[in-house]
Amino acid sequence: MGDIADSYIDRMLDMRAPVGHYKNIHKKEKHFMPNTNPAHIVLRNVRLSYTHLDKPYASQPGQEPKYSATVLVPKNPANNRALIDAAAAAATQKAIEKYGKAFPPTPKVSVHDGDGVRPSDGQPFGDECKGCWVFTASSKTPVKIVDLNLQDILDATQIYSGMYANVGVTFFGYNAPQNKGIGVALDNVQKTADGEPLGGQRASAEDDFGGAEPQVSVPYIPPYPAQAPAAPQYPQYAQQPVAPAYPQYTPAPTQSYPDMPQGYPQYPAVDPITGVPLTR
Repeated sequence: MGDIADSYIDRMLDMRAPVGHYKNIHKKEKHFMPNTNPAHIVLRNVRLSYTHLDKPYASQPGQEPKYSATVLVPKNPANNRALIDAAAAAATQKAIEKYGKAFPPTPKVSVHDGDGVRPSDGQPFGDECKGCWVFTASSKTPVKIVDLNLQDILDATQIYSGMYANVGVTFFGYNAPQNKGIGVALDNVQKTADGEPLGGQRASAEDDFGGAEPQVSVPYIPPYPAQAPAAPQYPQYAQQPVAPAYPQYTPAPTQSYPDMPQGYPQYPAVDPITGVPLTR
C-alpha cells in the first residue's frame, strides 16, 4: 500500500500546473473578459471616413460636440450584415423594454446602403462608399484608439479619414418625441492599416521644401521705421518784445495870472496895421 500510495502521489505532483499558472489565467480572464451585450459587436477591416477622434466635433451650430467617425463596412463577407442586424434587433428589444409602446417595434436603423443615395440630400454616396454598409458612430467621451499591439496611438496624424480599422460599436435606441430609432455608439478603434486619405493627400514638408536649394535667411527690414511718426514741426516765432515803459508826466498846472489892480493905466487897443487906436 505504501508503494502504491507513493506512486499515486508522484503522478499527481507531475500533473501540477506550474507556479503562477492559475494566477496568470485569472489575470487573462479578467483583462479579456468578453462583452456579453448582444447589442455590442466588433466589425473588422472597415474603413473610416469623416473622422473626428482627436477632439469632439459638432456638424451644426447648437449641437453637442462628439467624437465620431463614419464607418464603411464591406458587404463581403455577408456576415457583416448579419452582425449589424442582430445588434440592431437586440437594441430594439431593449428600447421596447425601456420605453414601452412609445417605441416603434420596427424603428429606423441608421445604417445605409453605400450603393444608394444619402438620406440627408438624396445624392449618391461617394465612390469610397461603394460596396459598403455606411453608418456614423459617435461618443460623448474620448474613444480608445490602439494599434495592432493594443498600444495607445497618441499621434493624432496617424488617425485620419481613409485608414482601415477594427471597430467596437454598440447599437442603442433613442426615443425623442419627433425622432425615434436605432443609433450607433463608438466604443473602441484599432488601426489595422494605412489607406489613401479621403479628401486629398496632404503634402509633407519634405515634398514642399526637400528639393529646394538652401538659402540664407535674411531678416526682413520694413521700408519705414517701426516707430510712431514724429509730430509735425511748426515754425517757432520769437516772442514779441515788450513795449518800453515810458515815464508818466504830470501835466503842468495852469498858471493863473492875477487881475490887474484898479487904477492901473489902460491903454487903448491899437490897430497893428494902421496904428490908429481902436474905439469900442
